[in-house]
Amino acid sequence: MATVVKKIKLQIPGGAATPAPPVGTALGPAGVNIGQFVTQFNEATKDKRGTIIPIELSVYDDRSFTFIMKNPPASRLILKALGLEKGSGKAKETKVGTITKAQIAAIVEEKMPDLNASSPEAAARIIAGTARSMGVDVK
Repeated sequence: MATVVKKIKLQIPGGAATPAPPVGTALGPAGVNIGQFVTQFNEATKDKRGTIIPIELSVYDDRSFTFIMKNPPASRLILKALGLEKGSGKAKETKVGTITKAQIAAIVEEKMPDLNASSPEAAARIIAGTARSMGVDVK
């Protein structure tokens, strides 16, 4: 059985991985076949094109690898729900939008497996806090 020698975390746009940095820069020193990774990742995420997909890549001592895909970051899901490009640079002073409890609940449903929360209510507070730090009002 091969043993894990390195764990690498990356955030890559779905269906759009290329051997260029940051992918090549992270995987090259680990001895991973970059072309093989790019092909597998793009094939697995072709239906999520344009969405940022965090991955956790495990590299084994025989240079083989496996990767686990996570849900997109909460901040990306909030921006998508509001149809915005980016959050506010000055969250306390400049507000960029308003998110409803229903939108937060939808994000919690999608993001729950990746959150460190024991209940949907606690998860909703995490998402609401992320929204506030981006300059989004929570109603």
